[in-house]
Amino acid sequence: MVSKALEEYLKTMYILKKQNNNIRVTDIAEKMNCTKASVNKAIYNLKDNGLLNYESYGTIELTEEGENLAKKILEAYDIVYLFLKDVLNIEEEKAKKEAENIKSSITDETVNKLAKYVHKVLDLNSLDCDYDINKEKCRSCARRTNKK
Repeated sequence: MVSKALEEYLKTMYILKKQNNNIRVTDIAEKMNCTKASVNKAIYNLKDNGLLNYESYGTIELTEEGENLAKKILEAYDIVYLFLKDVLNIEEEKAKKEAENIKSSITDETVNKLAKYVHKVLDLNSLDCDYDINKEKCRSCARRTNKK
């Protein structure tokens, strides 16, 4: 189990990998508005947890477990964000900030229930498959558009 702070580093690394096809300490520090020393400490903690591979001054690579956790973190954010923006009609920028704060303290069980509620209210595809944020099925449901 990693801390919420380490989850944020992991999420940022995953996003950087998708955007730039590589992960650099400087880019992480810039994106997270923190020092390179903080990033290096997080890297070694994530490495110790088996979530990434890294050798000093080498490339930073997420392990399969690290990538899966990063996706889960992003998905929880997406679900909370959709709820705030599309169900509660909170302004987009405020919803983004609030989702970031809420996501860091919400349990998987609550995310699963919230996902089902969001999908029902927004008339998205059915989640009769027993949606579970820890499983691959329905991973992209929250990003689907309304039924036509």
